[in-house]
Amino acid sequence: MDICIDFDGTCVSHEFPDIGKDIGAIPILKELTDAGHKLILFTMRSDRKTKKKVNGEEVVVEENFLSDAVHWFEENGIPLYGIQKNPRQRFWTSSPKAYGHLYIDDANLGCPLIKDETCDRPYADWAKIREILVEKGLLT
Repeated sequence: MDICIDFDGTCVSHEFPDIGKDIGAIPILKELTDAGHKLILFTMRSDRKTKKKVNGEEVVVEENFLSDAVHWFEENGIPLYGIQKNPRQRFWTSSPKAYGHLYIDDANLGCPLIKDETCDRPYADWAKIREILVEKGLLT
């Protein structure tokens, strides 16, 4: 199954532009890939160059927010099948929406969330997400 996965608030707590805290996603994402599922990072993060004034001088600043998220997956040994798109969809659509069989995103209706002192915004509850994945037959 191709699974589109959000990053901030889903894989880590909300700390953008920094990488947030561990919220329990790593072992379950590894379980998914070990079971043969393919993860597609589908996030609002992007890499860009912007012009900013520093000490009255205009300079170009690189912001590598998407690369930071990709690096998080690499550091944690979680393989990505795609980044912002499903590699196979280019054969049948030019839509910017990544195609997946399942989307895990803290903003999805029905995504189980935790609200605590760790973060000022709710984030994905991976214990409950794992229960749903088992119930649906995606994990054992």
